[in-house]
Amino acid sequence: MKMNYISSKSKLGNNVEVGKFAVIEDDVVIGENCIIGHNVIIHKGTIIGNNVRIDDNTVIGKEPMRSVNSIFKDDKEFEPCKINDECLIGAGVIVYIGSKIGNKTLVADLAVIREDVTIGERTIIGKGATIENFCKVGSNCKIQTNVYLTAYSEVEDYVFIAPCVVTSNDNYAARSKERFGKFKGVTIKKGGRIGAGAVILPGKIIHEDGFAAAGSLVTRDIEKAKIVAGVPAKIFNDVPKEQLLENQ
Repeated sequence: MKMNYISSKSKLGNNVEVGKFAVIEDDVVIGENCIIGHNVIIHKGTIIGNNVRIDDNTVIGKEPMRSVNSIFKDDKEFEPCKINDECLIGAGVIVYIGSKIGNKTLVADLAVIREDVTIGERTIIGKGATIENFCKVGSNCKIQTNVYLTAYSEVEDYVFIAPCVVTSNDNYAARSKERFGKFKGVTIKKGGRIGAGAVILPGKIIHEDGFAAAGSLVTRDIEKAKIVAGVPAKIFNDVPKEQLLENQ
């Protein structure tokens, strides 16, 4: 016998399968033909589209929590979390309140999507990746295993970020009152690419088709269709024409 809690105030569409020990809170809306795994928690007000699969031990619509000295305050009222049609959400994923995930996007096991994040359609968020709060990620992107995308970042369409890339948003490294109000994430324009293990410093822009090679330390903006490499990264070459997004 299944031991789960499904609120009488929630609304489930036709052909929805719910696993054991799942919790579906008040005002949750789940579309048709969805699969909800074991031990999944779907928090109040969450909206899930049709043909969505959510694997075991995942939490959807989580409220943020703050330390006593956090720069963020809890006085904001967030919109409900929304997962659109035909998404695949892996096991052990946490998707926070206020986040929106577009159609046919895959969020792999153990990834974390923080509050007020927007992700487009047909994007891949890899295993263990973290998309911090207030980020925008476009459509048809590939953000691979263990990527850390810092808060206030913007990633446009068709961006590729290889495993273990790290981005940052605080030039003051948590010192000085000057840092408040000056946090700035990274911007990766359409078709930008980042190789494995690269580090991108706060506020840097990778322009269209720009490419940071594996292991690069990016301290300056990357020009359109240029490859940079090294520590610190310097222009290495032009992106080959056959690799430009317009030629794909």
